[in-house]
Amino acid sequence: MKKYRVAILGATGAVGQEFLNLIEERKFPFSELCLLASSRSAGKKIAFMGEEYTVQEAAAESFAGIDIALFAGGAASAEFAPHAVKAGAVVIDNSSTFRMDPEVPLVVPEVNPQAIARHKGIIANPNCSTIIMVMGLKPLYDLAKIRRIVVSTYQAVSGAGKEGMAELKEQVAALAEGKEAVANILPVGKLPKHYPIAFNLIPQIDVFKDNLYTKEEMKMIDETKKIMEDDTLRITATTVRVPVYRSHAESVNVEFKEPISIDAARSALAAFPGVVLHDDPSAQEYPMPLYTSGRNDVEVGRLRVDESADNALNFWICGDQIRKGAALNALQIAEYMIAHDQI
Repeated sequence: MKKYRVAILGATGAVGQEFLNLIEERKFPFSELCLLASSRSAGKKIAFMGEEYTVQEAAAESFAGIDIALFAGGAASAEFAPHAVKAGAVVIDNSSTFRMDPEVPLVVPEVNPQAIARHKGIIANPNCSTIIMVMGLKPLYDLAKIRRIVVSTYQAVSGAGKEGMAELKEQVAALAEGKEAVANILPVGKLPKHYPIAFNLIPQIDVFKDNLYTKEEMKMIDETKKIMEDDTLRITATTVRVPVYRSHAESVNVEFKEPISIDAARSALAAFPGVVLHDDPSAQEYPMPLYTSGRNDVEVGRLRVDESADNALNFWICGDQIRKGAALNALQIAEYMIAHDQI
């Protein structure tokens, strides 16, 4: 099997570390591995598959000879993606920088793999909450075209990075000791006001836009239309940060243009790659973040008819946003390209 020279930009962060875990788990065919990060992390040693790698500071020349560049997300994408493409690499990017660029495919391999062939050097990974939702939507969309989607998300603090996870842990410990829970990160680190997440819910992820939706909510709306290649979809979203370390959950209401049966929906979801139907109310069986953390598949449950509307269903979906919502999805794009001779 041909092997590929791989670079990981953001190798020391949560998504970068998950890239390494998955490369080993999935036996991804690499011949060389270049670990890149900011100057703060340069020089750090990372043990991986019996070798010790030194993290290098990312620079324009870092991508010479690289076949596949996995970008873990962040502001560095805008700076370094053009350099990587110019050097001949295919960039698979986890940041929001290129997602809505009409020249850049936005891809979930199980949902729209046909878009990969249209790339011009850069392929965008969708937002984590979008990826998880469309995994449940696609098999239903193929049964009956969707008219409207109403989604509420319950998103883990790891979506805010290692700092968000650390703050939740610190706040729980402080409150257990009768101390004040200090908040410096959530909902958005750069904003002047912060709220504790321990024993709390925060109905704001990212900044508010002029239409009073958050940037995260508009990502779900706009990205879903692009992935599904259907601008007629009507979508509304509310995104909420919850005191869970890892794995996002979403409540999704879907209205279809024609009738759809529960049995057909269950069969379609159960047969869809990457989806596990976990739905047995009689035994209190349904997806939960605690049990989807660290797993590759998303789980769907609480499937039921919406009795308030015609041709509508509700479902509950959970998925690990660092795996399927980020690193795994990106690596699956690379695997698809390898399998179809697109690299």
